[in-house]
Amino acid sequence: MSLDAAPPLVSAAPLPSALPGPLLPGPLISLGDLAWDVLAKPDTLLQAGGDTTGRLELSGGGSAANLAVWARRLGQASTFVGKIGDDTFGELAVADLREEGVTPEVSVSPSHRTGVILALIDQRGQRAMLTGQGADWELLPSELPRALIASARHLHLTAWSLFRDPPRAAALEAARIAHAAGASLSLDPGSFQMIGQIGRGKFLEIVDAVPFDIIFPNADEARAMSGQDTPEAALGWFRRRYPAALVALKMDEHGALIEGPACPRSHVPATDDRLQDATGAGDAFGGAFLAHLLGHGGLEHGDPVLAARCAAQVGGWVVSRFGARPPADADLHARLAPYLEAVPELAAPQPEDEGTGLRASLPGIAP
Repeated sequence: MSLDAAPPLVSAAPLPSALPGPLLPGPLISLGDLAWDVLAKPDTLLQAGGDTTGRLELSGGGSAANLAVWARRLGQASTFVGKIGDDTFGELAVADLREEGVTPEVSVSPSHRTGVILALIDQRGQRAMLTGQGADWELLPSELPRALIASARHLHLTAWSLFRDPPRAAALEAARIAHAAGASLSLDPGSFQMIGQIGRGKFLEIVDAVPFDIIFPNADEARAMSGQDTPEAALGWFRRRYPAALVALKMDEHGALIEGPACPRSHVPATDDRLQDATGAGDAFGGAFLAHLLGHGGLEHGDPVLAARCAAQVGGWVVSRFGARPPADADLHARLAPYLEAVPELAAPQPEDEGTGLRASLPGIAP
């Protein structure tokens, strides 16, 4: 990819034949990290100086990009905004988004490589990640597609765009533009370890500047932000500190707690799927949640508990497979059939489509 003749933004409309379902009004814009995941699951415990076998895969990744993909798979028009390097990984990352039907609006950096994330997955399926600070960490306010952001129905941010500056200023400016234009906003706190590294007080000061309507902490992030020992106590803290926000607190095999200004506290159970790889499960939950909520009336008229049940099905399906964006299959279609538009011919994938990342994507959700 050369910058000599290239425009500053790379954009493409979703492939019209890639997805069988109708697009919901939008778009949802997810801004932040786009990278390649290197997934590594050793067959045995790694020993210092030793060698062993295991499973290794490369796949598209980045929390914000993953969420955009999953929202699109469930029928929500989705755009990703971020930054890539002038390299093959960047070209592949953009092509992967296009293949999923997500519209990429990305700046190209001549001096930073596209991000790479190493996900080490243990025998239980839990993952630890090492995130390389690639081009996605270098997004500047001047590179934002401002008119597009102002036209968004919803803007999603992850704290990976807030932990340092850049790209913090760009993320906060995008939030300001979207909020001023009337869009709803959501935030994923990103990483309990990074919250600890920059300090709880500093992180909360940054988060307080984001006018979010929905927040998606997991149990560890909720503990790091709130200082509370239990998810229930942490949820109470979130509701007191951010009384106007809907909180979807993800608790892995214990399900999720949902509470907001118009939503009494509810527990949504997890599925009984066997954990193989937790990579991207929270992003999948967030994408499915937003697609369902936006597709059924948004924050004003949607049902957050029903959206969380839909999202729990997606999250459970993801953790029972490898990677953040496994190709959709008949099992996923069957799980989501109660939440999808009642069109018989779209209720399940066609046999020739099953097992592909492009044409096995899901039909849209009824508005």
